[in-house]
Amino acid sequence: MKKIIIASISALLITGTISAQKVVTKDAKVTFDATSSIESIKATNKSGSVALNILNGDVAARVQVKNFIFAQALMQEHFNENYMESNKYPSATLKGKITNIGDLQLAKNGTYKANLQGTLEMHGITNNVTVPATLVVNNGTINFKANFNVLCADYKIDIPSVVADKVAKEVKINIEGVLSNQ
Repeated sequence: MKKIIIASISALLITGTISAQKVVTKDAKVTFDATSSIESIKATNKSGSVALNILNGDVAARVQVKNFIFAQALMQEHFNENYMESNKYPSATLKGKITNIGDLQLAKNGTYKANLQGTLEMHGITNNVTVPATLVVNNGTINFKANFNVLCADYKIDIPSVVADKVAKEVKINIEGVLSNQ
């Protein structure tokens, strides 16, 4: 009986430790800026998901393309139908590993620079990416921030010549989210 109790307590402790290894959010804010001229071409999606394994540095982020909101409805329609073809390619995914995870002391409050290497899959194309990220640890939560640029041509996103001077060929992407045990 004593062995069963000890085994049960051990299992509970191990389960608690395993779940604490992964921190997640389902309401990450993902923004992009494709402004090239006077007209602002920006959109925000507040329903991205990000997961981080704090022991091995595995990172996965996903966003539903249709959830990007623009200031102008016509821009949103063109974005989904003509550029991103969101019915055909409904999500964009960033998967990778923080290569310097062993140098980060994520059990302590502080600000840490992270190097994320992996792949970005968008518009049916997957490319290798290197993404600088910042992790701000505050009392058990981790604020994840990543900023990087992508070339539309690398993902076969065609920009019609009629609007080529209005839409940037290189798009700025920002991901922010507060990660915690869930």
